[in-house]
Amino acid sequence: MLDLLKAVLWGIVEGITEWLPISSTGHMILLDELIKLNVTDSFKEMFLVVIQLGAIMAVVLLYFRKLNPFSPSKTKQQKNETMIIWYKVIIGVIPAAILGLLFDDWLDDHLYNYITVAITLVLYGVLFIVVENKNKNKRAKITNLKELSYITAFQIGLFQVLSLIPGTSRSGATILGAIILGVSRPVAAEFSFFLSIPVMFGASALKLKKFGFNFTGMEFAILLTGMIVAFFVSIAAIKFLIGYLKRNDFKVFGWYRIVLGILVLMYFLILG
Repeated sequence: MLDLLKAVLWGIVEGITEWLPISSTGHMILLDELIKLNVTDSFKEMFLVVIQLGAIMAVVLLYFRKLNPFSPSKTKQQKNETMIIWYKVIIGVIPAAILGLLFDDWLDDHLYNYITVAITLVLYGVLFIVVENKNKNKRAKITNLKELSYITAFQIGLFQVLSLIPGTSRSGATILGAIILGVSRPVAAEFSFFLSIPVMFGASALKLKKFGFNFTGMEFAILLTGMIVAFFVSIAAIKFLIGYLKRNDFKVFGWYRIVLGILVLMYFLILG
């Protein structure tokens, strides 16, 4: 029962940090130090990735009509426009999908540590502030998904490759990259959400394949609890971020990342 309560907390943290550009991995590493799940290392490695399925289902639910090319309520033109969104998503996913498959084990073995996470938290926190200051008085060139070209979608996908490094934040890398390319913040966030669908489904499938499906009853309960909680919390987090970006920039997240990165480094140095 205690592990199920812990799974609820993990789901809350995942649901919030997966969508805000503050690094879910950084928070998960800290949480793992403070609240240990009574599970095997192999299960925990899989759990930290597959719990994201709950978060991604929130995107599917919130944007189901917009992303559904088979909706009977859509005209032929609208269905074509929806398919174009998916084509752009596929183009944007290609770089991270290829490199993620090639280097998944190497990344796990060499970069999943607190030093990497602390550095990337601070680095991208600084970049958020710098980019926002630089773009303060600039008007975005791309203000809706129709204006987003295939080339720009691919370029955003290249930025997404950076998120393979723990602590970067997948949403942070793609949103920051999109802003640099002249995309408005709301459109950058929305396209980032859409890119996450195949990426997170693929990553979860890869981890499940490596782990296998021989769950104990408690392991299955922990995984399901974390996913369900992450789903509901993600709905609130996504709605908050979209509303926030209509009136504000990303600098507050930049400062948060810097503070968190310093805290992560100090915590492990003191205890280490």
